[in-house]
Amino acid sequence: MGEQLSPDEKFNLITRNLQEVLGEEKLKQVLQERELKVYWGTATTGKPHVAYFVPMSKIADFLKAGCEVTILFADLHAYLDNMKAPWELLELRVQYYEQVIKAMLESIGVPLDKLKFVKGTDYQLSREYTLDVYRLSSMITEHDAKKAGAEVVKQVEHPLLSGLLYPGLQALDEEYLKVDAQFGGVDQRKIFTLAEKYLPSLGYTKRIHMMNPMVPGLTGTKMSSSEEESKIDLLDKKEDVKKKLKKAFCEPGNIQNNGVLSFVKHVLFPLNSEFVIKRDPKWGGDQVYTSFEEVEKHFAEEQIHPGDLKASVEVALNKLMDPIRKKFEMPALKKLTNSAYPEPSKNKFATKGNPKNAAAEEDDIIPSRLDIRVGKIISVEKHPDADSLYLEKIDMRGIESQAMLLCASVEGEPRKVEPLDPPEGSAPGDRVFVEGFESGKPDDELKPKKKVFEKLQVDLKISDECTAQWKEKDLMTKLGKITCKTLKGGNIS
Repeated sequence: MGEQLSPDEKFNLITRNLQEVLGEEKLKQVLQERELKVYWGTATTGKPHVAYFVPMSKIADFLKAGCEVTILFADLHAYLDNMKAPWELLELRVQYYEQVIKAMLESIGVPLDKLKFVKGTDYQLSREYTLDVYRLSSMITEHDAKKAGAEVVKQVEHPLLSGLLYPGLQALDEEYLKVDAQFGGVDQRKIFTLAEKYLPSLGYTKRIHMMNPMVPGLTGTKMSSSEEESKIDLLDKKEDVKKKLKKAFCEPGNIQNNGVLSFVKHVLFPLNSEFVIKRDPKWGGDQVYTSFEEVEKHFAEEQIHPGDLKASVEVALNKLMDPIRKKFEMPALKKLTNSAYPEPSKNKFATKGNPKNAAAEEDDIIPSRLDIRVGKIISVEKHPDADSLYLEKIDMRGIESQAMLLCASVEGEPRKVEPLDPPEGSAPGDRVFVEGFESGKPDDELKPKKKVFEKLQVDLKISDECTAQWKEKDLMTKLGKITCKTLKGGNIS
């Protein structure tokens, strides 16, 4: 593959749709002399979702350009990142990732014989690698290590040493995999620059770094394995795909942070070179687009309706997912999936006592059943018939969520009430979760008779540090803690 392409054509194919390349001149020089050796690594944590088609489509580009491509299943990194993958599940998660990523590549027509698959612990526990970890840790400052992992490693109030080691190990992988370049999302940029700064100090060559933009999830923010409603799982049923796309943020004419539109740009066009908008004949019938720019322009001008865009993406997405679903109908792969990702009620949230008398999973009262989102108060009006205020409008970025506004309060005369504050940089629609309960699917509807919120609300409090908590576990978004300004020890309702 790539034999008929000139070095310039290979360069254009390798770099198309990338947000940034560090080392462009070196990349051009390598392509003049030989084929590029590049690797993409993925920490084997949560289940891969449809956003993984974005790097998969770039891997297809690399192969078309004649690159030698290595895929790294970074199992040790998954453990180091705040133990997102427990040690006892590491091997099972690697097996799951290998099967699902190979199925994804097959579904988009990528020949697996052109790829090299490597597991991190196959070389990261060797004597030579371990000595290099110690050598590197004697050079990297705590400040640089923390800064490098800020957008990749889970950020907590009291970070573990393992999270500080993570960026250095990723830098060393470039040398031990013997590649010219590393490919990843732009969220990896600080790790890439750390590698460029410190690898030469060990006598190793500075590598090329190629970065994809971060594709928004269905809620308008980063698609995340830990945010159930922001993503479509690769094994989701067709009805679940429809339901999630229906809820997706896709404001008419808004081309910013639009996950549905971004999927068309970064996955569907690179794979198919055209995209069909499915429409009722009375609205003009189907329309075929051969460039993303035209799709974007027509959506911005509201010539394409969000409903038509979602329905068209649904058709294309199911076409990609069907071979993956079919493969995972095999009993051995079903068993692997259940073993690598055991249900919470069968794991740490299991009900104690006789299993025959245990409550059904749907009756477990756990915080992940609540779909709480960041909202922006647009306007506040005085109630016409009472001495109080009421909220006239709250911006949730087009997301359907369980309707509730959480506030801190302290009883007394007068009763004091404050809204809860999300961390700086939050956007309407960002999911709020309880620390330790990041995964799990929220209830589609909170049924009044179940009193799920009421039972959880009893343990919602404001700490002495003005942090919102449930049973002394922090309420958070992906950017940090939920707080209030002054009401220490208050209730949340």
